[in-house]
Amino acid sequence: MMFIEVDSHPLLDPVAIRVELPTPQGTESPPWLQKLLEPGNGPEELSQESRKAVRSLLRHGGYRPAGRGKPSSEWLVKAAAQGRLGSILPLVDAGNAASRAEGIPLSVVDLDRVQPPLTISLGQPGERYIFNRSDQQIDVEGLICLRDRDGPLANAVKDSQRCKTDDTTRRALILVWGTVDLPGAATRLAMRVQDLVSQLGADTEGVEFRRSGGEESLLSGPGSH
Repeated sequence: MMFIEVDSHPLLDPVAIRVELPTPQGTESPPWLQKLLEPGNGPEELSQESRKAVRSLLRHGGYRPAGRGKPSSEWLVKAAAQGRLGSILPLVDAGNAASRAEGIPLSVVDLDRVQPPLTISLGQPGERYIFNRSDQQIDVEGLICLRDRDGPLANAVKDSQRCKTDDTTRRALILVWGTVDLPGAATRLAMRVQDLVSQLGADTEGVEFRRSGGEESLLSGPGSH
């Protein structure tokens, strides 16, 4: 089983699954998945409970989750309700549809584009990365991030361009940025994602989280399928 080492954080409740497709994901999602991104197939607005809990999670390290730096889940719900949440790629669409439904952010990372080991910790002063094809950057100081040997690569706001999936992707990590203030929500979201990617033909496996400096397990994602 894959594992990720996690620095101590009083609010983080991560859940993740490793996904492997039999063939590259291609560029087009099936109609049933695209439909889940349309208005009327999910909540019209994020609950205040979810909004407050996720923002508190991101604020813990000093990050300010507002404006363009707000959690991705907030943008997804609003964009979908307004008919602006278009299809991107199958695995991304599955993540977006599930995140929209549960109101919690997640990251979708191409495992063939990262350099193990994977860890989760707060962004350090001066750390930033490019998050789109226009070379725009996000400053991740104080923001809880997934990182590999080369530095931070994903978080609950924007994932880095270097780790995003494309049409050739077969292996991915889908990481739910859960919070202890929403008990059970991260697991529900991961199970929803698992169901959607399984319909795409993917095999899935839970991911184990270990506390930094020790072997104690925090929790694991949904079981293998």
